[in-house]
Amino acid sequence: MRLLLVEDSSRLRRSLALGLKKAGYTVDESGDGKEGLWKAENEKYDLLILDIMLPGMDGLEVLAALRARNNPTHVLLLTARDTVEDRVRGLEAGADDYLVKPFALAELLARAQALCRRSYDHKSPFVEAGNVVFDLNSLQMTVAGKAVVLLPRELRIMQLLMLRKGQVISRSEIEAHIYPDSQELMSNVVESAVSQLRKKLLQAKSSVEIQTRRGMGYALVPSLED
Repeated sequence: MRLLLVEDSSRLRRSLALGLKKAGYTVDESGDGKEGLWKAENEKYDLLILDIMLPGMDGLEVLAALRARNNPTHVLLLTARDTVEDRVRGLEAGADDYLVKPFALAELLARAQALCRRSYDHKSPFVEAGNVVFDLNSLQMTVAGKAVVLLPRELRIMQLLMLRKGQVISRSEIEAHIYPDSQELMSNVVESAVSQLRKKLLQAKSSVEIQTRRGMGYALVPSLED
């Protein structure tokens, strides 16, 4: 899943970004409110983690601007302010959750995971498609109850396909969700990972398969042989 982290403290931002990446997220970063707003408006994210005290434009102003433009991205506010009034202001401005500094990374990860599941209408961490089950917490996949080992790139693509099963996802959208926007990609990176996923699903006797919709993208659908 792809997150935008907007936090002006470079030390905290680096620490949080590292923890989120280790947990399997793709993370874009910003230390400025105006830049964060621009990214949130021009890129697609599963979650925006937004500090309130920011240079250029504070977090509540960023949040208000996004909601005024009907941007539905879930927002988790970070703040050192701990009064009831501050929490109410944030939630009334359109935040989905509120985390007071200092906090444990484990709590941030748990709240981020819950909000990301909500983005795809999943209350459970387990996403099922046929006999395939993907655990959003552990980032592990089973087919007919047996674990299938996937490489990090394959995991991220499979996660997106599972969350949007039956929908066509373009190559450019897959790239945006699994890689930082600053990273240059080889032209066949996605195709190669999808090819390996297909082989592993076939070997595991999966009841779903990845179809290529020419000129459109990829979709996870019931296997024709199932």
